[in-house]
Amino acid sequence: MKRNTSPLSGDTLKSIAASGGISSATLSRVLNHPEKVRPDLRARAMALLAEAGYVPHGAARSLASRKTRTMGAIIPTVDSALFAKLVDGMQQTIHDHGYQLLLASTNYSPAREAGEVRALIERGVDAMMLVGRCRDPELYELLQSKGIPFVTTCHYSDCEPWPSVGWDNAAAAQRIADYLLDIGHRRLGVIAGISKDNDRAADRIAGFTRALQRRGIELPPQYVIEKPYTVPEARRAMVALLRLPEPPTAVMCGNDILAYGALQECLWQNLRVPEQISITGFDNIEMAAHCRPGITTLNVPAFELGQRAANILLAADAETPPENVCIDLELIVRDTTAPPQSSISARHSS
Repeated sequence: MKRNTSPLSGDTLKSIAASGGISSATLSRVLNHPEKVRPDLRARAMALLAEAGYVPHGAARSLASRKTRTMGAIIPTVDSALFAKLVDGMQQTIHDHGYQLLLASTNYSPAREAGEVRALIERGVDAMMLVGRCRDPELYELLQSKGIPFVTTCHYSDCEPWPSVGWDNAAAAQRIADYLLDIGHRRLGVIAGISKDNDRAADRIAGFTRALQRRGIELPPQYVIEKPYTVPEARRAMVALLRLPEPPTAVMCGNDILAYGALQECLWQNLRVPEQISITGFDNIEMAAHCRPGITTLNVPAFELGQRAANILLAADAETPPENVCIDLELIVRDTTAPPQSSISARHSS
């Protein structure tokens, strides 16, 4: 069937609407202001238009409304279950309001992120979601000067002049540290993501360190290893920790992928987890619950996070003060943590 993208005449609009038992006014609203129409009614109207061979002309509609009905999302990597759920939550939410999502990834590069922001601005997006807080202030100024609403995610700060939705990464790491200390661990290590240009990783290291210091425990530099978020790199980091004269009895990992890699290295070395060494993750991706032993971790409700970020953007108004939403993260205790029972050095000396 040939697709028609020309504006519909009044008679054609009435004819299509009548064929499906809806009003021409409703059909017109679906074409011009879909966010004002119930999702079920909007879907019905779009089906009628499709049957009639009509595809709404986005460019023409954009000229009329000065909106492209697109939003942008820029994430550090597409190779992440957490960011996949975050984007899914955002996309499903804005789709229900008649928006499309344009996605870009940065590979944790500030320069690449700046380029993607400019590219999305050139594409005319109506709003944008970013991950984390640390970037060149000129990027925020650019978005504000263009009048493009944006929200930052996966972190929390109550003192920023723009909306954010996420969690306090330092406080989250402190919670893990307190849990490990409370069950008896005193010699701890960290396998973190690379903290350069990654405020989430940096905050987790800082929060974990402060929690130990409050309890009179120092975290020597050699007990903190930063690696990319991959299983092989996590295994290399665990090898380095296990080679220390006094290996840690517990290791906090920057995410569940790092925790899984650390766990696999311990099992390969025939270490008993959690009897000889405890391991924690961060994010609670699906794999954390189904590997053996299951990984103790913090649950990040990534889909909900994407939904809330989308709703903030959908409701964005220059007259409305920025909304800073802090999501509480639940500690999920599984089978990779327990009170220390025997040290690794004792195992090797036996």
